[in-house]
Amino acid sequence: MSYIRANDTINGREGRAYAVINGKVEEMFYIKSLEATIEKEKAEIKMLGQRGTKHKAIGWSGSGSMTIYYTTSLFRELMLSYVDKGVDTYFDIHIVNEDPNSSVGKQDVTLKGVNLDKVIMAKLDTDSEALEEDIDFTFEGVTINDPFGKPGI
Repeated sequence: MSYIRANDTINGREGRAYAVINGKVEEMFYIKSLEATIEKEKAEIKMLGQRGTKHKAIGWSGSGSMTIYYTTSLFRELMLSYVDKGVDTYFDIHIVNEDPNSSVGKQDVTLKGVNLDKVIMAKLDTDSEALEEDIDFTFEGVTINDPFGKPGI
């Protein structure tokens, strides 16, 4: 029977992310968490002689969210560019998971055409020891540049 060793799981702190915005690379060291998902869009298909409804994939949609420490004005500036000038910014986020204790190696993924949905423009919180903000986004493409390997047994 095969199994995964505990040390082959990926430590969520062992990673890095970079945004490429207008050709400039921004290290995203302030990320607390980031998650991006793809959801299929499906049509319901009904057929003669069958009572059940079938489903057919007809497209997809990419969306995500990240929680960051409230230490950068970058995303507020991007949103303000849209508000003031009507210039919307699409950029890429490059995410690397690489836990040196795991035998699966690293995974390197690029989210393409990231576009912000909402951004906190200002924040105060007397109960918070470290201010955070949640940012929702969509993306238009994704590549797996380097997939995880198989775990050791």
